[in-house]
Amino acid sequence: MTTGTNPVPSVWARQPAEPDQPALSRAVIVREAVALLDAEGMEALSMRKLGARLRAGATSLYRHVATKDELMELAVDEIFGEIVVPDPPDAAGDDWAADGSDWRAGVVAAAESFRATTLRHPWLAAVLGQAGLAYLGPNLVAFSDRLAALFASAGFAEPNCAIDTILSYVIGMGTTEAAWLTAVARSGETETAFFARLRPAAQRATAGHEHVASAYEDEHIDPAEVRDTKFAYGLDVILDGLTARLPRAD
Repeated sequence: MTTGTNPVPSVWARQPAEPDQPALSRAVIVREAVALLDAEGMEALSMRKLGARLRAGATSLYRHVATKDELMELAVDEIFGEIVVPDPPDAAGDDWAADGSDWRAGVVAAAESFRATTLRHPWLAAVLGQAGLAYLGPNLVAFSDRLAALFASAGFAEPNCAIDTILSYVIGMGTTEAAWLTAVARSGETETAFFARLRPAAQRATAGHEHVASAYEDEHIDPAEVRDTKFAYGLDVILDGLTARLPRAD
């Protein structure tokens, strides 16, 4: 597909190539790319390394994926297929609250699923803004459509604005959490053990700064629980703001 003489710079604008060997296909390439990204991060991903893992030459890969940017579009869309978005009340047949407040439960479930997905794949949040036209991928389109249906069922006139607000929050939190968990993984320790080892240095750094020092006073802090609490608090604040924008029933 072209616009004038210039091809659209996205994998979604091209027809998939026929496999040149029975075991190699776009789906196989993408699954192996995701496995490589999960195991070693963005820095490790290259067409040469991916070809070696698949026991295929780079030329074979390029028949299915023209560039590394296209590969990232495909990888991002693959991961979005893991996110669960509940059906809106009419489609699910649920008996929701008369005031429609239960739409929040659906959005919370979707946000928590998105967060869990970004933590399973720590590279995801950091590349979403660099993944070309990934939003044209079938899984990401389906995700956006299901989330829009949830917000529309609640009465939002512009569901896409509400979606952008929620996604910005989850992606921002996911980026921070993924960076922290990557540091934990590199230490070879559990998150609790790593935090306990870090705590004395944090106490020294925050000494005399009472508003931030209090976060390190409790020696029995569970860092995973703290992350969960912070995420839930921020999500509630955002949903409170979105709720205030819903039209009021007369």
